[in-house]
Amino acid sequence: MHRSPLRLTALACVLALGTACSAEQDDAANGSTGAGASDQASAEAAPSEPTARVQTTPPDAAGTVLTAPDAVTAATQASEALFTASPVAVLVDAGDTGALPTAADHATDLGVPLLLTSGAGTTADGPLAAELVRLGTTDVLAIGAAAGAAAGSLDDVAVATDAGALPPLEDVEPVPGTVVLTTGAAADAAALATAASAGATVVTLAGGDPRADPAAIEALAAAPPARVVALGPAFGAVETLASRVATASTGVQLPGGGQLVLADRRYVALYGHPGTPALGLLGEQDLDAAVARAQDLARSYQPLSEVPVVPTFEMITTVASAGPGADGNYSNEVDPEELRPWIEEAGRQGVHVLLDLQPGTTDFLTQARLYETLLAYPHVGLALDPEWRLEPGQKHLEQIGSVSAAEVNSVSQWLAGYVREHRLPQKMLVLHQFRTSMITDIETLETDHDELAVVIHADGNGSQGAKAATWARTIDNAPDGVAFAWKNFVDEDSPMLTPAQTMAVRPTPVLVTYQ
Repeated sequence: MHRSPLRLTALACVLALGTACSAEQDDAANGSTGAGASDQASAEAAPSEPTARVQTTPPDAAGTVLTAPDAVTAATQASEALFTASPVAVLVDAGDTGALPTAADHATDLGVPLLLTSGAGTTADGPLAAELVRLGTTDVLAIGAAAGAAAGSLDDVAVATDAGALPPLEDVEPVPGTVVLTTGAAADAAALATAASAGATVVTLAGGDPRADPAAIEALAAAPPARVVALGPAFGAVETLASRVATASTGVQLPGGGQLVLADRRYVALYGHPGTPALGLLGEQDLDAAVARAQDLARSYQPLSEVPVVPTFEMITTVASAGPGADGNYSNEVDPEELRPWIEEAGRQGVHVLLDLQPGTTDFLTQARLYETLLAYPHVGLALDPEWRLEPGQKHLEQIGSVSAAEVNSVSQWLAGYVREHRLPQKMLVLHQFRTSMITDIETLETDHDELAVVIHADGNGSQGAKAATWARTIDNAPDGVAFAWKNFVDEDSPMLTPAQTMAVRPTPVLVTYQ
């Protein structure tokens, strides 16, 4: 018997539960760690020619989520997902934690599944026995307390306590392009040893969403998987997992890291339109100065925030107009190419961008589609401003506009699909509101698109008492699954809140804009 460097490297990854380990990548660098004296003697005594063949199997290309209720079942499920045949298996008792590392070492050295014994699981008609039958197992190596249980309960299987008594095996052909995801739960240990035996790459995540973990994103991007097996219910449905992994595998990250737009960060924005000072702070200076101003503003919040503060532009992209214009919709749609230099420089400087729509009598979805090429940038999100959404016959400033939740949902459905299709990081979808009437039927608002983070932006200005009342009404009226944003008006608020006072608002805003 010999020790495979590939399997030993994989085993080290399993026991360390590190962020990402690839046995194939480290094979040449690590080499063999050498066998102990007893192993050496056993190897010399064993037959020199392999007599049995282990067969791995590529998992389902769409992805596999194993939601075992316990470690015993998790080990069996991993074996089922990665092996079609294994004349030899390694057994260890689920409660024998001291013997688990040794058992994992043997399993990965041999390139065979590691299965767990536990009470009824070792009986002739239990799930362990059924898995051994499926694998065609004729010999098992029982480690520690499992030896006695296996010897007394498994029929037609030879139980060995010394690896030297096992039949020699051909080298295992690793499962191609397969990644096994784990949250590092203790119950996954045996399943991870089986994954390493099969030659899969193991990636350990901080949670169930790979988009939230910058290190996992880097690992998946370095070797984009063809197939994924995830251990545990934290990873969600197969379809959700597949989409998240596809996005993570691009390696693209948002300003602040990761691919979840609201994860462990907040945003401070300059609001306005480039080159137009009357529309807000963003237009009061040129591009380079706007970047510097946004960065300075974000820095003023950083000492007050427990998470990174990302400088942001909220850029008015379609501008409400007093007249109907050539297309009759009371909205001036800016050419995307005019905004592209701002967006590209913002991306280079770590500045997030929100495209703000003031659609007049057209609908938000029609206008959003005009800016698909800009929304293709990972750091660009979308903001809808219902104040400037008119019904036919209405004019701006004669009434407060409004939008139905159904129209907003049409935008969120389209945007979520766009993000998914282009494997983009999650996007922020901001909904401006300072009256509850501005979004009708808000209780039907869709807030559960995995590709989006919905933020309701309270836009009230004036006295701080009035703003606080608007804030409270906005929160009370909001559906579940949204975050909240606050706006400071430099000229209209009396007085305008300082950064410290803004951060004292509850709930703490995830986005603060300055107009």
